[in-house]
Amino acid sequence: MKITRVLSQIVQLPADEPLADGPQVAGAKRDFVVVKVVTADGTEGLGVTFFGAAMVKALRQAVDDLGALMIGADALAIERIVAKLRDAASSAGPQGVFTLALSALDMALWDIRGKVLGQPVARLLGGHRDTVPAYASGALMRQFSLAEVEKSAGTLVSRGWGAMKTQLALPGHTTPEIEVERIRVIREAIGPDVKLMCDINQRWSVYQAVSIGQRVEPYHLHWLEDVTRADDFQGLATVTAALKTPIAGGEYVWGIEPFRQLLERRSVDIAMIDLVRVGGITQWMKVAGMAEAFNIPVVSHLIPEVHVHLIAAVPNGEIVEYMPWTGGLFDDPVRPVKGMMTVPSTPGLGLRFTREIERGF
Repeated sequence: MKITRVLSQIVQLPADEPLADGPQVAGAKRDFVVVKVVTADGTEGLGVTFFGAAMVKALRQAVDDLGALMIGADALAIERIVAKLRDAASSAGPQGVFTLALSALDMALWDIRGKVLGQPVARLLGGHRDTVPAYASGALMRQFSLAEVEKSAGTLVSRGWGAMKTQLALPGHTTPEIEVERIRVIREAIGPDVKLMCDINQRWSVYQAVSIGQRVEPYHLHWLEDVTRADDFQGLATVTAALKTPIAGGEYVWGIEPFRQLLERRSVDIAMIDLVRVGGITQWMKVAGMAEAFNIPVVSHLIPEVHVHLIAAVPNGEIVEYMPWTGGLFDDPVRPVKGMMTVPSTPGLGLRFTREIERGF
């Protein structure tokens, strides 16, 4: 099962908000690097990565350079390939463009493995369940006005969502009172039974996280996410110990080693694993297993079309973040129905790039 070609391209998609038809920024785009790994018998595996932003061309070049080192390798020997690429990159990892590029290639290799063995990736990785819950993400952003998020929250409920995420650490003039009022308004708009998560994106100090976190406890958040700096393991542990609300974190760390710090120090109640920052499916599964040993659930960050396999595979997989950024890359990808996602039954990831993207390879 020798690899013969690795192809890539940069794809731009509109930065829209389709879940609740929320505010749009005219002309805004998101850049992705998409990858196709091809074997000698014609089996194709696909992958995707991003967070390159102004360095998206450099990210694609990294994918191409690492991909060239895979030519001739056995596509099923994934750990061997990953070790080769890591050695070739020397001290370039684990953070940054190297890991982002590695993740797309690793993803494609798992897609190939599933196709060769005739099984969905979720089943190869454990097959714990065939459906998983998902929550709506991206419709209640901090830059939206209070009236806009109130309307969008109600729209999400009317469309069958039983879980959704908003943000605090608001831009411009804000106070703890303004922050708490935003949560109160959203909670009243969705009712007591809908799960409401809240993302801070590392914008609070430890003191702010404890102070404001205690004030929003009456509104029963399902979790508070990334409340302070992701590498402040002790600060996160302080917040986690002080609040009744569960603390989620992990999307901003790179590779598997920081998760050991987060777990050993009880910095988080819920481990959030980002597929492209952790190093791909291979590394994602290692973190999930590590978290299980600490009796900690895991949740996903972005790329729900792939994460549905991973959350479904493991016994401590809780819920998929349904952020629709990458949906436009694929032809008829799996989507939530009343807040539930069904794992594709076709071999591999069960995904195909759109015809337009296919023409670009």
